[in-house]
Amino acid sequence: MNVNGTHFRTIWLQDPDRVRIIDQTRLPHRFVIEDLRTAEEAAVAIKEMHVRGAGLIGATAGYGMYLAALHAPRERFDEALAEAGARLKATRPTAVNLEWAVNRQLGAVSQAGDVDGKIAAALATANAIADEDAEHCRAIGRHGVALIEEIRNRKKSGPVNVLTHCNAGWLAFVDYGSATAPVYAAFDSGVDIHVWVDETRPRNQGANLTAWELGQHGVPHTVIADNTGGHLMQHGMVDLAIVGTDRTTHTGDVANKIGTYLKALAAKDNGVPFYVALPSSTFDWKMRDGLAEIPIEQRGADEVKYIEGLCGGEIRKVLLTPESSRTANYGFDVTPARLVTGLITERGICEAKEESIAGLFPDKKRTHAS
Repeated sequence: MNVNGTHFRTIWLQDPDRVRIIDQTRLPHRFVIEDLRTAEEAAVAIKEMHVRGAGLIGATAGYGMYLAALHAPRERFDEALAEAGARLKATRPTAVNLEWAVNRQLGAVSQAGDVDGKIAAALATANAIADEDAEHCRAIGRHGVALIEEIRNRKKSGPVNVLTHCNAGWLAFVDYGSATAPVYAAFDSGVDIHVWVDETRPRNQGANLTAWELGQHGVPHTVIADNTGGHLMQHGMVDLAIVGTDRTTHTGDVANKIGTYLKALAAKDNGVPFYVALPSSTFDWKMRDGLAEIPIEQRGADEVKYIEGLCGGEIRKVLLTPESSRTANYGFDVTPARLVTGLITERGICEAKEESIAGLFPDKKRTHAS
């Protein structure tokens, strides 16, 4: 992804002991690069959403484990690394990429010999997690663009209108994004495309992040209030909905940012195709019933009660609600597989059904079964 003409990933190793990230809490009004030097700093960055999004959380956890290995006392190296892994896993319970990345690191390190070998293994694995995430998202774009081109070919006039929710773009992964990867691929190939961007309360990832990165890429877009999508669908103003996911069961149930379920219901009622874009690292190969089993993160009240924005050149925070009002802040909801038209993955597109997913990823199913 380019920012003001310069290519960036969302996370990268700057020095042997320094990982760099883009602080997403400062966007869209400030572009700030932050340094992470310890596993604890990586954990705080995930918890406080300086980094967020399934793939980027996983990549940050991967580099966090490398930093933990780099600084772990040699006399209790394995114990310290396990402690760091537990700390990282506790930061964002819904996102399966987090647990996946930590476990992958622990497995890789366990196969190494001495401490120096373990540190080298942790570094190689962190780099591999990041590189694979970027490549898988690029492949998602390659497969998903066919859906957009098909709509373009049958429309007589006007752009292909895509609706998305939250941010499943470049900023949510290491590069390209999941839900936005087909959009970028279509735009780059000359397709007339327009994106409806849900603001995504309460943290406004759509308004703050998706709109910013689409603008950086030059993609036409319009920010809408979260409750607008159903109206647009009723009036034929949405051709396709594509969202991301933080955890999808191997039976096709999808956990994504709160409000996704309502968009899926509206899409179903209006005959709008509703696709979920995800790399295979976001599948949960153990859980079957997403509604019953996926843990739903509950976040602090201030995210609902307050809002931040640019005022007079300064970032300010203002109170929206009566000060004494209670709030509930569920971070995610689960969209049942029956409402999902299909899943766009790095290996292709499949139905949101156990048999179809297993057909695309037979190796994953075999690994879990063993």
